[in-house]
Amino acid sequence: MALLRMYVKPNCPYCEQARVGLREQGREFEERDATVDRGYREELMRFSRGTGMVPTIVDGDEVVSVGWHGHG
Repeated sequence: MALLRMYVKPNCPYCEQARVGLREQGREFEERDATVDRGYREELMRFSRGTGMVPTIVDGDEVVSVGWHGHG
């Protein structure tokens, strides 16, 4: 199981819900702030099909989630 990457923006309540949800699932993840790194923003736009919606969660090159809807 690859380490998840979660693309986030500061003060995003859905990103915080995703953090809590992933931790409850015992999943490890790396956060990538799309507002401070141009490369992360480009990745976010590609994985979110141009929407820029956060959180976008990626496992390897596979999109797990665009947005957070209380997965679990």
